[in-house]
Amino acid sequence: MVNVDASLADELNTFYPHFEAAANHASGTTSMHAERAREVNTFTILEHDVRRAFKRVNTRKAAGPDGITGRVLKACADQLAPVFTEIFNLSLEQSVVPSCFKQSTIVPVPKKPQPACLNDYRPVALTSVVMKCFERLVRDFITASLPDTLDPLQVAYRQNRSTEDAIAHLLHTTIHLDQRNGNYTKMLFVDYSSAINTIIPSTLTSKLEVLELLPLCQWISNFLTDRPQAVRVGKHTSSTLTLSTGAPQGCVLSPLLYSLYTYDCVATSNFTTIIKFVDDTVVVGLIFNNDEMAYLQEVKNLERWCQENNLPLNVSKTKELIVDLSTKQERSYQPLNIHGTPVERVDSFRYLGVHITQDLSWSCHTNTLVKKARQRLYHLRRLRDFKLPSQVLKTFYTCTFESVLTGSITSWFGNSTMQDRRPPQEGGAFS
Repeated sequence: MVNVDASLADELNTFYPHFEAAANHASGTTSMHAERAREVNTFTILEHDVRRAFKRVNTRKAAGPDGITGRVLKACADQLAPVFTEIFNLSLEQSVVPSCFKQSTIVPVPKKPQPACLNDYRPVALTSVVMKCFERLVRDFITASLPDTLDPLQVAYRQNRSTEDAIAHLLHTTIHLDQRNGNYTKMLFVDYSSAINTIIPSTLTSKLEVLELLPLCQWISNFLTDRPQAVRVGKHTSSTLTLSTGAPQGCVLSPLLYSLYTYDCVATSNFTTIIKFVDDTVVVGLIFNNDEMAYLQEVKNLERWCQENNLPLNVSKTKELIVDLSTKQERSYQPLNIHGTPVERVDSFRYLGVHITQDLSWSCHTNTLVKKARQRLYHLRRLRDFKLPSQVLKTFYTCTFESVLTGSITSWFGNSTMQDRRPPQEGGAFS
């Protein structure tokens, strides 16, 4: 087992950067960004913001490769804040991120109980806790600076927006389709082979310039390039590689940067919609009079966009769902192919935690919620048997029961049937 762990660490460290070869970094773009960025004032981080970020650190999180723990930052926030404020501002001014801040240790997390190949391990990066605080301050600046013209259907990292908005828009688009004349809806739930790991820094900086985020173009480019990385499996750590493609999963900025990277992936037809929540993407096509041309063209446009932006599609995990409420008779639908591979058609799909079915019923979703609640009920009873205070039991209920039962409830509860809402002992889900 020792030899397996040692070899696995080296194999994964070679496997994870396989997108590096596919990425073609534009060298001329960087100098242009650097020259234009000098004309724009960088934003300044204030000492009290750094102090507040340090005091909010979760001390239970593991330390990064630099060994600085969250406990130290939180306990010594008043003493360390002035020093790191100067370091952070100097980094922004020179558009250079210290190498020790960029270093990451990758801990592979199995996607399946018994991984069969290297792709069955998800790379999660352990990075500097100090850098995470720095990233949060940069993230807050970016989100506050985003233009109002940004794609409204990318709901991640938008003020007063959440997964419920994405689900509600998907359902609203489908339900309000006039299906009396044989019209129906096709949904394509897109899966990427690797999303965040494929970001090309030069392409991202070009898009940040369009979004008028020039003060951070060079800094983000430097943040994403020349990142030292090693993989740790058990007690074994691989040799160090230097990467310049993608953003490590586990970095605070990575999901936001990916959202900005895909901001220009938008629908080109009035009969199609592309809804995004970070890398959870769904293409919705409204089919009138059996004419699927607009939908098929949108899928082709998405294929082309993915190729141009180094985001390979995972066709085997991409699923198509058809909502056709116009007739009870079976209808033959045109099959969908991506890169010559047929896309599997399903009766239901779990999108952002909610089960969407072909008839837009909610029995599947509510039954799943009841099953999860019953699994947690055992633990609640055990805690009660230990005579824990009622306040502790209420907190446990809020965290483990209520969060599950009320997830995206505004999107589905109003359309659920009385049978779905009945208590479990009566055969339904909720009262």
